[in-house]
Amino acid sequence: MSEKSALTPDEKFHLISRNLQEILGEDKIKTILKERDIKLYWGTATTGKPHIAYFVPMSKIADFLRSGAEVTILFADLHAYLDNMKAPWELLELRVQYYEHSIKAMLQSIGVSIDKLKFVKGTDYELTKEYTLDVYKMTSVVTEHDAKKAGAEVVKQVENPLLSGLLYPSLQALDEEYLKVDAQFGGVDQRKIFTFAEKYLPQLGYQKRAHLMNPMVPGLTGSKMSSSEDDSKIDLLDSPANVKKKLKKAFCEPGNIENNGILSFAKHVIFPLFKPDEQFVISRKAEYGGDLKFSTYEELEQAFAKEEVHPGDLKGGAEVYINRLLEPIRKAFDTPELKKLTEKAYPTPQKTKGPANQTAANDEIIPSRLDIRIGKIVEVSKHPEADSLYVEKIDLGEEQPRTIVSGLVNFVPVEEMQNRMVVVLCNLKPAKMRGIESQGMVLCASVDDPKQVEVLIPPSDAVPGERVFVENFEGGKADEVLNPKKKVWEKLQVDLKTSSECVAQWQGNNLLTKSGGKIVSKTMVLAPIK
Repeated sequence: MSEKSALTPDEKFHLISRNLQEILGEDKIKTILKERDIKLYWGTATTGKPHIAYFVPMSKIADFLRSGAEVTILFADLHAYLDNMKAPWELLELRVQYYEHSIKAMLQSIGVSIDKLKFVKGTDYELTKEYTLDVYKMTSVVTEHDAKKAGAEVVKQVENPLLSGLLYPSLQALDEEYLKVDAQFGGVDQRKIFTFAEKYLPQLGYQKRAHLMNPMVPGLTGSKMSSSEDDSKIDLLDSPANVKKKLKKAFCEPGNIENNGILSFAKHVIFPLFKPDEQFVISRKAEYGGDLKFSTYEELEQAFAKEEVHPGDLKGGAEVYINRLLEPIRKAFDTPELKKLTEKAYPTPQKTKGPANQTAANDEIIPSRLDIRIGKIVEVSKHPEADSLYVEKIDLGEEQPRTIVSGLVNFVPVEEMQNRMVVVLCNLKPAKMRGIESQGMVLCASVDDPKQVEVLIPPSDAVPGERVFVENFEGGKADEVLNPKKKVWEKLQVDLKTSSECVAQWQGNNLLTKSGGKIVSKTMVLAPIK
């Protein structure tokens, strides 16, 4: 991949802005480019293993470097801990090392010289006296409402959020000042944090930066057709056989270009990385029409929309390029040192016999610990002591209906609650609500600003008492009662949200019934579930 030189400001801006969904501060960037190259940063919280979707921001980083921009990559280790402790403190350093090796291997795989990049670890400067004082200054001007709103799409705070999650947006805003950049790059899901930074940095006497946002592209494997899918993401270290297996199961409806993860990967990764004369080639036998070649993504999309490209052929074509990207990463990690690092950074829970194994299983925060079932409301009335609460009798396949209190009066008319099928979390510790004991919680998609709530909708063939599980977490036994002191529900809830297609998910894995039916919201996308 050759680097361009002597670009005009307009050419540089084209490289910087192509395939982005939105830019805040476009005029600012254009003004800077008339005088010099821009400085920007991309941050990644060092939580779970980076997967193939990380090639989407890597492709844009390649564009930024081609434009001559000075790019800093921030390994946001402190942010990873603040985000509901997704990365335990004792694993932070190991995960930073894993991310650094992964990101560098990805960039080298797409032909980006890492000599032109600056790599920074958050705790290298976020624990300094100056930065800490600025955090305190931010707390003196930032409201609880704005902090919670800013982090809603990224941190996804629970009903009673930890203070750490409320601090997260302030730290990300201050990073712009301490990294001395003109702009920050991220996904459009970070927009509220970006506007938060634009509002509050000037109140500390710091300049407002520009913000560049990637669209929220569908996952590579898209929506699943059944619960038999064993993994929702292609790992950077997956073998060619695993890549083939996962692509084979990927949802790819003939002619459907909406929410097609494979097409999205082609648009945002494969085509932008092509050399000037390179084409997307789909190899086919002569009896099936021979090879297909596409010079632009638009040509490929149009051909697929017209069903001139079969889904199997699209998958086969993408498979070649995916393996081409992954092979250098597989080789880089095929050393004793990096294999050992992987094991330490992401340890496999130890399985032992007897009580010790039970203790380990009880401590692991996985969604199979939740007892979620389909229920049918057989009786509903308003709470005698609270105008905003319903008291519901819900059939959950048990001998007697359960009593559950829900704050839905202002969002769902009582006639729509009668005989309604719902999704219920059944193993919360019973709690009295205005004198009536509630024995569970009706799950809803909900956002706070403005307040909107939609009751989740089970599949049409679901029956009362049917268990709901999270895809790829089918095994495991639910806790009899979730221990409120260990905050199991709170830690799992932050990753429960609806997808861009209104499907209920946990960390991108669908909530399903035994038949493979999906749990959905009527209209709410990317909304927390609680």
